[in-house]
Amino acid sequence: MSKELFHTKYLIIGNSAGGIGAAEAIHEVGQQGEATIISDEPYHVYSRPMISKYLAGECSREEMLFRPIDFYHKNNVATLLGKKAVQLDLKQHRVELESGEKVFWERLLLACGGIPFIPPTPGGDKSGVFTFTTLDDAIRIGESLRTANRAVVIGGGLIGLSVTEALVRRGIKVSLVEMRERVLSLILDETASYLVERRLREVGVDILTEHTVKEIVGSSLDWGKVGEVILDNDERLLCDVVIVAIGVVPRTELIRDNEIKVNRGIVVDRFMSTSCPGVYACGDVASSYDFILDADRLTPIWPNAYIGGRVAGYNMAGIAREYPGGTAMNAMSYFDLPVISAGMVEPQGEGCEAFTKLEAGGYRRVVLREGRILGMVLLGQIDKAGIIFGLMRDKVDVSNFKESLLDSGLGIASLPRELWREKFEVKQ
Repeated sequence: MSKELFHTKYLIIGNSAGGIGAAEAIHEVGQQGEATIISDEPYHVYSRPMISKYLAGECSREEMLFRPIDFYHKNNVATLLGKKAVQLDLKQHRVELESGEKVFWERLLLACGGIPFIPPTPGGDKSGVFTFTTLDDAIRIGESLRTANRAVVIGGGLIGLSVTEALVRRGIKVSLVEMRERVLSLILDETASYLVERRLREVGVDILTEHTVKEIVGSSLDWGKVGEVILDNDERLLCDVVIVAIGVVPRTELIRDNEIKVNRGIVVDRFMSTSCPGVYACGDVASSYDFILDADRLTPIWPNAYIGGRVAGYNMAGIAREYPGGTAMNAMSYFDLPVISAGMVEPQGEGCEAFTKLEAGGYRRVVLREGRILGMVLLGQIDKAGIIFGLMRDKVDVSNFKESLLDSGLGIASLPRELWREKFEVKQ
């Protein structure tokens, strides 16, 4: 390969779930021509959801691998890892790397993910301030914990709670600052949020809701290093580490000077194709179809990225495939409290209603409209989530058995006989 010039049939920018899904689909089709993956991270593909486990010391780098070490070779994928794409020329079918190398493609997939949203906070440039979305973030935070005792986590969403758990398991005292009235407010209802907050407080996490950090102040021993934060009510929190975990935004800087349509994320159709012929997008960077809302939106979760990547890969290789649609679905566990949420967790619009059950074994909630499930929340006992999600995905009318959806004994036999016969009995 020339250092200055490189040609590839299929170019994938991004080495995470979406990019890997596309590479696998292209290889399955058996098209001649090598796929090439570009990533500014230098690592073999790893599972991003596991970076909190790595920081907590509960898994090794090897255990984080998303695919075996020989994946690229077996799938005929060339890699340009540790290489940052900085300029995209759609007319010339060319991308330029920070190193000066130029890569030409026939078909392109943008699977470049998202970047952390970092508000302009005074003192945000001090040593000891981190984000938490990549393996490098986890490595740097882990190194800083050797001399740390206290941390402030800014953001009570999925990322904030994941890093909070990892820090607590490393023996760090954590203060969690969330600007909304409760944690996980975008994916849980009020009762579920309360139950998660209760578990966090039980393990010693200080939770400060309806507040923001207005300034990060240096240490008295070293002004360039974090020493405390000042909240919007002037309360001061001593800390050695600050982690900004407010969320991520689509990484669209490559297409700013190009004619690809953007609506928060890159707009794609059901074939994961962008407004530019031969250019596709998937994952956190793409605004794709949500089957609950019946509209396009950002759904930055790992499974949706992988499925979208596979659909894009098939279409890049000439095999027509449609994206079935995804929705917001999150499965997590905080200090041994398992939680699953999916779809719409608060009733919205006429005809919507929510059914809930709180008991010793856990909490369950489903949201319905006109007999069809729009969303669910399960805490504690989550083993029935697959059945409920399947009914939601297939838009099954559950009017005649909606009350049984909240039963701890829900099973296939709980469904109307004609339904489980249709779905589960072997055709003769």
